Amino acid sequence: MRQTIYFDHAATTRPFPEVLEAMLPYYSASFGNPSSAYELGEESKQALEQARNTVAATLNVEPETIYFTSGGTESDNWALRYAVSEVVGKMKDKAAGRDWQCASRAGNHPEQMYERNGRQPHIITTAIEHHAVLRTCEALEREGVRITYLPVDRTGIVDLNALERAVCPETVLISVMYANNEIGTIQPVAQAAGIAKRSGILFHSDAVQAYGQIPVDPRRPGIDLLSASGHKFNGPKGVGFLYARQDIDLKPMLRGGFQERKMRAGTENVPGIVGMGTAASMSRRMLREKMYRETELRNYFMKRLLTEIPGIRINGSTQQRLPNNINCCISGINGGALVALLDLEGICVSAASACTAGSDEPSHVQLAIGNTPAEARSAVRITLGPENTREEVDYAADTIKRLVKKLRQA
Repeated sequence: MRQTIYFDHAATTRPFPEVLEAMLPYYSASFGNPSSAYELGEESKQALEQARNTVAATLNVEPETIYFTSGGTESDNWALRYAVSEVVGKMKDKAAGRDWQCASRAGNHPEQMYERNGRQPHIITTAIEHHAVLRTCEALEREGVRITYLPVDRTGIVDLNALERAVCPETVLISVMYANNEIGTIQPVAQAAGIAKRSGILFHSDAVQAYGQIPVDPRRPGIDLLSASGHKFNGPKGVGFLYARQDIDLKPMLRGGFQERKMRAGTENVPGIVGMGTAASMSRRMLREKMYRETELRNYFMKRLLTEIPGIRINGSTQQRLPNNINCCISGINGGALVALLDLEGICVSAASACTAGSDEPSHVQLAIGNTPAEARSAVRITLGPENTREEVDYAADTIKRLVKKLRQA
């Protein structure tokens, strides 16, 4: 079997050995349902709550603010739909003194639409969000919610002036991702959250790419709702969490049993939650060293590519950037073709985000930062992890240099 060099940690990460070790008992001897009243169930319940305490500690928040989900996509959906269905239901029309109302769509369509004297509730987000946010916003638009998609500059940073101008009396939520999953740009979430707070609006941040990679403390920027996913920080797939500020009157999106304090029905994924808690704890302990090492390795990798391969341009901010992210356009090639050739060499990178793999459409992130469709299709994303070495970087840089030359001559 060939050796694999893995440079796609933004797509997923290898679970730490300690994560797998922590999970195994809850697939075997300690298999009880945490909702059961007997000792076997209580073992699972205690493990679940210990994981909740651990995750909360990494964010410097109360355990009661952490709700376990199936991952970042569910957490994003929950946050956005909560803001519309619950916040809208409680907001008063100060001018008319009337509540927002949810009215059935014309005809027999099962979806709902929201209206208030003909005026629509409003969400503000950015043009470069993950599809978990964008697709939810598109669905909400079909249900009668107005969405503003904020532009970003050439480095992928949201326009805060445009954000302030977009706020209106009907705005119920501002959602700005902590860091972008393709180009690695870290957003000014503290300033964006400050705008939301001054306007009395809920603020959500998709922190799937940021949590476990850089320090994340939702209280300091004033984040009300925050999403994360276990498999992005060396935990298992299929598990994540939603942080909801303690005084938020959160309502369930999934209904059924009384799990997660009646907020998220369905038997909890105890092994996954235990594994995520272990990964969260380990990621926090190694964060400072990991950031330093990955930044140094990334800069070395980036320097080699820029100095040895003509026609390469780095996408995203060079300053406000995730430590492990390199995203570049390489003129004269197709990014997907380079990814395929690198795979034959045992090197894993991506042409865009994993969620858009196989699509012929150019990345919405690349287009939003001003790249042409042709430039967007020439983009490659390289994301490092704690196990990567300089020897691997050198081999990958040499291989990319050789394959780019081959593609340009084809």
